Amino acid sequence: MNHTLRIPSRWRLAARFTAAVGLAAAVTVTGLPAVETAQAAGPPVTAKMKPGSGKRCDTRNGLPAADKTPANSGFPDDPAGMIHKDRALPKNFEFDLPGQAYDGLTTPTAAEKTKALSQVPGDPTKNVAAWKKIADASGKPADRAMEIYARYFANKENLTFKHWFDKRYIRNQVNNHKGSGYERQLVRDYKLIGPDWLCEVTVELFDKDGNKVGERRYDAYNKVKKEFNEFKSNSKLTTKQLANDRIVARSMPDNTFRYTGAKKFTSGQAKHIADLEKDVREMRNGKTGQVRGNQRMYNPVPKTTPIRGYSDHQRWFAPACQTGPQQLAAGANTCGTRGPANERALSSGKSPEEAKRFQRDANRLDTRGTLPRGGPGGVDFTTLELRYVGGLGKGKGMSYSMKADQMPDPDNNPGFGGEVRMQLSSDALFTWLALTPEKFWVNLNPDEPDRVMDAKFGKTDAGRVLLEADLEMKHDFSEAVNPDKHPGAKRYWDTAPRRDGIPCFPGVRMWIEPKPTQVREEDGGIYILDAPLKVSTQWLDVEHTEPGSTECKDLSDAEKKAIEQSIATNVMPVVEERINTDRDYADLRAVYTARVAAEYIRQQDAKTPTDFHKIINSDDATPWSLRAPHQDWTREQVWNRYMDSIKKGIEWFELEYGGKVYNQGVGGVDFSKQPKRNISKAQFNTENRDLDNTTTNSRKSDDASYRDLDTLYLGAGPAGSGSDEDPGGDPTPTPTPSDTGKPTDPSSSPAPDPGDDGTPTPPGNKPDPDGDLADTGSDTPVGLIAGIAAALAAAGGTLMWWMRRRRATAQE
Repeated sequence: MNHTLRIPSRWRLAARFTAAVGLAAAVTVTGLPAVETAQAAGPPVTAKMKPGSGKRCDTRNGLPAADKTPANSGFPDDPAGMIHKDRALPKNFEFDLPGQAYDGLTTPTAAEKTKALSQVPGDPTKNVAAWKKIADASGKPADRAMEIYARYFANKENLTFKHWFDKRYIRNQVNNHKGSGYERQLVRDYKLIGPDWLCEVTVELFDKDGNKVGERRYDAYNKVKKEFNEFKSNSKLTTKQLANDRIVARSMPDNTFRYTGAKKFTSGQAKHIADLEKDVREMRNGKTGQVRGNQRMYNPVPKTTPIRGYSDHQRWFAPACQTGPQQLAAGANTCGTRGPANERALSSGKSPEEAKRFQRDANRLDTRGTLPRGGPGGVDFTTLELRYVGGLGKGKGMSYSMKADQMPDPDNNPGFGGEVRMQLSSDALFTWLALTPEKFWVNLNPDEPDRVMDAKFGKTDAGRVLLEADLEMKHDFSEAVNPDKHPGAKRYWDTAPRRDGIPCFPGVRMWIEPKPTQVREEDGGIYILDAPLKVSTQWLDVEHTEPGSTECKDLSDAEKKAIEQSIATNVMPVVEERINTDRDYADLRAVYTARVAAEYIRQQDAKTPTDFHKIINSDDATPWSLRAPHQDWTREQVWNRYMDSIKKGIEWFELEYGGKVYNQGVGGVDFSKQPKRNISKAQFNTENRDLDNTTTNSRKSDDASYRDLDTLYLGAGPAGSGSDEDPGGDPTPTPTPSDTGKPTDPSSSPAPDPGDDGTPTPPGNKPDPDGDLADTGSDTPVGLIAGIAAALAAAGGTLMWWMRRRRATAQE
């Protein structure tokens, strides 16, 4: 529904009037939300209730008119503070979003443009109305698509079609329907019924001369308590509204204010409420309780029925869509997945600059507080990881849920790059399934320049991520062993074995491998609860020697063991912490959780063939080849950077022992075993309360709350059979790969070290003796990831750290 702007009769200047008419027309045809306050001769200074404003909340929201307002009607107060926080688990509310079904429309062609403008040529507003009338009467998706195109061509902002569709057309529908759906749910849950409760009340604002200069609309008003209520589905209060509330508070001293949010109030929003309470208390001679907040977690669930040929289906995590060339684009088809994860990723900015522009634009148009938490930049996509897969079976595809952190300050530093991040996780999943386990290794060793990684694995982003992480770990190790920066490093150098008074460098092999991974298999899917990584070390003799370096070549086995243990104790905790938390390793963590999910899929497919059956062990990773901007990446580039760092050093520092000063320079990932940790049903329910419901909700809501934590879950799944998809349009179904009926091998086997005789090198490539991931607490192992040896045998047998020393000066 579109809103026009009423032009105040007191506006006298022709230029101002003309501008207002132009704005009204723009709002009507482009789908911008209603404007709350019009420009006027002077700023508002007084306020009073608009006569006849508001309608009963019960009848307005589809409930019968109650004879009286119940005693338990309204919102609770927190006796200890201004904000009451309801501890109940999140609850869903629905709202209509029919326009989302047309998100597969592409930029109109010349012919489509001509047709879209054909009903009333030269009059964009009437042309839109004409197409709307046609679409309403016929019910045909093709006619509705023409109405949408007509609206686009009536837009005067010179936006691309996709930008306009997502951030004008759909945003307008959300503004119009999401707030109403939230209001409807609150009216029911808090019994805002009876003659005391009015919804959509308006307070008029006046300037110092008594001219009406604007309005302040409130979602609900209790006539007996004289309480104004503002409902925010994203719990975000605007500066403009709060400024007007101060005017209302000054002019109507008997009225109080309450703000109810469907999400956790941020510290900034809580401060807004506290500041307003302080100001109003000062206006009213210290009277307290004038401003309150109410926090109750809700998940908004848009109701959209996809339409074949018009709705967008992404190929992320969709096995039936992965058989063509990589360039095959997603779009309006019957193949693929739909859901909030896809929508949030696609609507995020591709760069920090674009994300900031999207954020400013969204905040400007969000007059009713209907944006998801943080707006389009609210997701920290660098933390996005696959944390649930399920719904497997022949013809069923796969459902999934991603976990991410919220951006702490999205208005100033919004998240971006969601599309690239989703693509990485999806490509990694299919890479782990397609290639056979013996290819999952990377190897940076100065003695082995010809065995960096498998050729096929080296043409995928999964392989690129592993090799880059190996080199990054070497860089971080070089910094972590600097005694000027880290106490543990100084302890190492002070206690290391010496030759000629010089501490011996730690010539150890290092590799990343999993710590015990917590998982829970339940209801036909697997929850990946925690997947921490650790760094292991082992002494390794290397033949390569740089000119000018000095080596401790005569170390005993006991001295080598002491160095190995000292590095593990004093240096590696710094590196391990970075691998598990730093953004530099975010891609590695995402690739690893995808590997966990892939092995689960392998095992389920071995029991009963799934849509992944033809992909598993196909030995063809072509559809998931390196993507832009890394399409020209090569393993040789990383090798050259690695050798260059050996020659030049990465981190230089001075060591002074025995009266001599030396300059010291410092120069892989092995997921071949998977420790298990039993997660029982009771433990799952206790430590991950409501995670199952959150995961389900994440496939329906773009703002699914996991209790009141600052954690986001975004999901998606197949939108074909079983999705109530409207068969409208002209479908061209994509066939599902046929099945031989023969299951694949039951599990992956440990990957041998590259180039050896097939015997795993301890300790990195020892298989998990139980051959699986975690149990669910029953007597029968889930068999989650048998031999995640195959998992990511990144940096097979000879990944190592190499350190060199160069004598700089000698002081006698």
